[in-house]
Amino acid sequence: MDENILGIVAGILTSVSMIPQLIKVIREKNVEDISLLMLLVLISGLSLWVWYGFEKDELPIIVSNAFAVLVNISLLICYIIYNKKK
Repeated sequence: MDENILGIVAGILTSVSMIPQLIKVIREKNVEDISLLMLLVLISGLSLWVWYGFEKDELPIIVSNAFAVLVNISLLICYIIYNKKK
């Protein structure tokens, strides 16, 4: 398999992986089962992948991880909005 196709498919799958969670959070307005630490670590790691993609001039890495960063930042915003401290 062409490595570019492999990278694009992998990027698409990892980029969209959190979309079902984001949709569920938006519908239910409930973030009790979401870990803030996990979100922060994931956003940090994905951001580093974007940086790495720029360093290596690899568009599939940049685009897929930048999209994933945006999805997870959206989830983080929802976490901030819907988090109900007891």
